[in-house]
Amino acid sequence: MAIVVRIDVELAKRKMSVGEFAERVGISPANVSVLKNGRAKAVRFSTLEAMCRVLDCQPGDLLEWVED
Repeated sequence: MAIVVRIDVELAKRKMSVGEFAERVGISPANVSVLKNGRAKAVRFSTLEAMCRVLDCQPGDLLEWVED
């Protein structure tokens, strides 16, 4: 099982840069890259909430489970 992170899709839809997103969420651009590249081992609910607030979306828009 794999969790795919779709932050890049949501950023593209909104024409938002990684830098702007990181600043508005309150995390570093490096941490956004870790999330986007699927290297994150965990995501705090507070961070997920902030990402959803900034992108005006649901957690399911950012995270997707796909079978291996």
